[in-house]
Amino acid sequence: MRVRITAGADGEEAAAIAAALADHVGETVEVYCGDESDPTAVHEIDGEPGVPADEGTTASPGAETHDSGDDDDLEPTEREQRLREEIADILEGGPEKYRDQLAEEGKLFVRDRLELWFSGADSELRFEDGTFAAFDDWHSSGANTDEDTDDRLPADGLITAAATFEGRDIHVMANDYTVKRGSMAAKGVEKFLRMQQRALKTGNPVFYLMDSSGGRIDQQTGFFANREGIGKYYYNHSMLSGRVPQICVLYGPSIAGAAYTPVFADFTIMVEGMSAMAIASPRMVQMVTGEDIDLQELGGPQVHMRESGSADLIADDEEHARELVAQLITYLPDNADETPPKREPTAPAKSPDGIDAIVPQQPNRGYDMTDVIDRIVDAGSYFELRPDYGPEIVTAYARIDGRPVGIVANQPAHRAGAIFPDAAEKAAEFIWKSDAFNIPLLYLCDTPGFMAGSQVEKDGILEQGKKMIYATSSATVPKQTVVVRKAYGAGIYAMGGPAYDPESVIGLPSGEIAIMGPEAAINAVYARKLAEIDDPDERERMEKELREEYREDIDIHRMASEVVIDEIVPPSALREELAARFDFYADLEKSLPDKKHGTIL
Repeated sequence: MRVRITAGADGEEAAAIAAALADHVGETVEVYCGDESDPTAVHEIDGEPGVPADEGTTASPGAETHDSGDDDDLEPTEREQRLREEIADILEGGPEKYRDQLAEEGKLFVRDRLELWFSGADSELRFEDGTFAAFDDWHSSGANTDEDTDDRLPADGLITAAATFEGRDIHVMANDYTVKRGSMAAKGVEKFLRMQQRALKTGNPVFYLMDSSGGRIDQQTGFFANREGIGKYYYNHSMLSGRVPQICVLYGPSIAGAAYTPVFADFTIMVEGMSAMAIASPRMVQMVTGEDIDLQELGGPQVHMRESGSADLIADDEEHARELVAQLITYLPDNADETPPKREPTAPAKSPDGIDAIVPQQPNRGYDMTDVIDRIVDAGSYFELRPDYGPEIVTAYARIDGRPVGIVANQPAHRAGAIFPDAAEKAAEFIWKSDAFNIPLLYLCDTPGFMAGSQVEKDGILEQGKKMIYATSSATVPKQTVVVRKAYGAGIYAMGGPAYDPESVIGLPSGEIAIMGPEAAINAVYARKLAEIDDPDERERMEKELREEYREDIDIHRMASEVVIDEIVPPSALREELAARFDFYADLEKSLPDKKHGTIL
């Protein structure tokens, strides 16, 4: 062994140090003073006294130790081997009987799920935090347990990690359903909160792979109502909202507190036949209300896709869920400071030449707006969200000439494209999210306006319509509006009309802008005059004439002549026109009035 001490000790002191160390380690020790290249003292293993090399050397206390042996043949110690065995035990998850049940439920063990998500050329699990959480409470080597315990709590049932997903750095959490049904307790909550707080620092997206029955009721003390307890989840969700994308995938029941993470997330994907979320379990519902209902009826994927609107997409299985997220994230930046990633442009799946033939000449005739969209966006880029909720409006991400855009389009194939409360709510949230993450907006307008009637009033048409108009008004990303056909009533306001600061309002030759359609207008203005005409043929002739005169006033050419809109574009050139305008306005900066925030939610 070689030992170097700083200058300050004499030869006798160096010899004493060499002798003491040699007796302790059982090998020859050489002691060097200061920067000397020759040893000041050497003590052989046979115990012969060290020979001072330089009696005049002075030395000071302190030593730098060097192993003179060859360390290439050193191997991990028993201590490291024990640690590796403990880690391997933790990675096995909860009791074996619960792991065996997963196959019956058609889902993966959480560690296998992480392998599915984070393996491959552009995906990997980088490192994990809190693997040893709650270790003392269950492991045979833990401080608070004995070897007879079978109450396994590896990682406290909640995994948090850093990962790379499809080339993007992300934070991820995943519940281990084999550990007390994925329930949450103090150590797991602490890990969850740390992950969220670190995401605020890094500005990287957060994935929540949820499979949790909620809080661990028998261990609630210390984590439920504390300042840094489970309630802080939703505070952190709120702070992360609009800062980084939060994406949640549900793999099982998410009940009570666990159900709030998916609804706080920006995008939520449920898995058919597997996942559910509800404010209370069916058992609790039965106790409170007397209602006898199963979990799928209470909060399964179809409930939240069609009725509540809380689910953005439904996956067929675990693999499909990953595929959906892999596609979704291609439209999103890492955070609000960045712009969405562009790709190489591709031609539309169908020729733009067919757009005008798709849009009927008759204003009241239905058609599928996605047939128009297919001729505008890059092939394979159309990605619709919440398709079964408020289907009168389409909300989708796509790319035009390689650039991500958020599409808000009326859908005449559903109830003539009239805007119902749920459709307005869906559109408002989509606009809000797209604006938060710097995704330009494309409005495709063909609507008779907001729906009227007693039921929609009860359903909050004014409230939800207000939110849609507010979102359109407040969005500062570049906005392009296309009047495809009808733009009646307040529908043109919500759909990014001229008064709502779009960068352009483009009309197709089939477009019309008016307070209401010709039939309704003539009936409102001339009903009495027409009723006074006794001859049915004359009445019909007069009504037709009035409608034609009215239509001339609302025709898109009149709107262009009055400079209400910016341009009329041949339908076959619409994609090219939009690509040019989105490119030109890509770096646009718009500001809102100086205020804390609006009062509309």
